[in-house]
Amino acid sequence: MGIKSIIIDDEINNIENLAIILKTYCDTISVVASATSGVEAIELITLHQPDLLFLDIQMPHITGFKLLKALPEINFEIIFITAYDQYAMQAIKFSALDYLLKPINIEELKYAVKKAEQKIVQKQDNERVKNLLEYLKAEPKTIQKIALPTLEEIVYVRVDEIIRCEASNNYTTFFLLSGEKILVCKTLKEFSDLLKPCGFIRSHQSHLANQSFIKSFLKEDGGVLLMHDKTKLPISRQNREFVKNTLSMYSFNGRLT
Repeated sequence: MGIKSIIIDDEINNIENLAIILKTYCDTISVVASATSGVEAIELITLHQPDLLFLDIQMPHITGFKLLKALPEINFEIIFITAYDQYAMQAIKFSALDYLLKPINIEELKYAVKKAEQKIVQKQDNERVKNLLEYLKAEPKTIQKIALPTLEEIVYVRVDEIIRCEASNNYTTFFLLSGEKILVCKTLKEFSDLLKPCGFIRSHQSHLANQSFIKSFLKEDGGVLLMHDKTKLPISRQNREFVKNTLSMYSFNGRLT
């Protein structure tokens, strides 16, 4: 039968279009059911026990996120399908989950399906969805964990244990309170956007700092952040006033010098 999947979208035309694309370009996927409402979807998920869900987020009454919260367990993979929604996309990225923007790009769909297939074969517990649901419940400053995709695995790290992040071409190195370093396969720009609501500040194009671990603002070399781990992060000229003004608005353990 292949990989059992269910398509959930409130517009029947979208369901039919995706089913045709999957049949044409993703022959390992078997669409066993489809639903146009959250209530119907819960019944079908219980009945069919799918391997993979294609889930629209913006649905009336029960959104895709509310649907996931209503399920007793999540032992399947999910590919979210959405129109542009900044909050929804940020939540999904924070948990290293896959999403497709409408209208669906066939190459992006094939890539997302291939990744889902690998996880299904490995029978991994879907910790990423659990992390997503925790994100949705929390206020930005109280978000506990972020999913970090490395070359070998996805690592879950407490946000309050991240001292700083440093860019390295298309990779980002996370420096943790424990002294551990984690090399992640994403750019610093992506994490700068994700972690800004959690109190992180971009001092330089190559550096992102957790304000909780900034000891002081030094005037040397045109502006430097002295961090908890004794590293000094440069502050770019164009960011200097922004950094000083941002830090002055927070309870700051240290001093502006």
